[in-house]
Amino acid sequence: MARTDSVRVTDGTFDLSVWLPEAGHGPGVLLVQEIYGVGEYIRDVAEELARLGYVVAAPDLFWRLQPNWEAAHTEEGTKQSMDMVSRFDFPQGLADLEAAFEHVKALPETDGVPGVLGFCFGGTMAYLLAGRLEPAAVLSFYGSGVADQLAVLDRIGCPIQFHFGGSDPYIPRENVAAVEKAVEGRPNVEIHVQEDAGHAFHNHRSAMFHMPEPARRAWELAEGFLARHLPVRR
Repeated sequence: MARTDSVRVTDGTFDLSVWLPEAGHGPGVLLVQEIYGVGEYIRDVAEELARLGYVVAAPDLFWRLQPNWEAAHTEEGTKQSMDMVSRFDFPQGLADLEAAFEHVKALPETDGVPGVLGFCFGGTMAYLLAGRLEPAAVLSFYGSGVADQLAVLDRIGCPIQFHFGGSDPYIPRENVAAVEKAVEGRPNVEIHVQEDAGHAFHNHRSAMFHMPEPARRAWELAEGFLARHLPVRR
């Protein structure tokens, strides 16, 4: 089951797409979009998480630029998406994400404190949000901005799992290595690098990016992480 909620902030409202599991309730997961918007891939991920028993909510973070905008996973769509990100107000967007998190936390269908999962642009946003709030757990997939903001790690107390591709043309391997070094000795942090993978390797909707085997390995790790830190009560 899916529906659209509205989240009110000081200067307007934005859409929050919500998927419910078969049970009608479960742990909450705030799902943070890629640069391509809340498109078919993000909806697929939401449906998969709902099948696992989670209440999933994906906010429309580009609503101030163009409500419900989404782009194709093509060279042209990537160019359009990069333009959207160049005009995106990150502090304001993080405030929106915080409002969405609080909305999910307050839903009658959610059990306890939600977790956060983000891909690409969303991987960075999920990481930054973890430095502002205390989610149950955070999954950050190939967030290109993580390496530039490593000081945020000191403000994160919740379990967090990072995923990167070791052959990512958008995130140099030395940047990934910097994250690896920064998380050493932190008991709440995991990092997994699929050395044979490029950017957005989990995105099965993209012929440009998808790499099935690294995607399978990473998602297996992600599911295990969620099962440990955000378990579904059967």
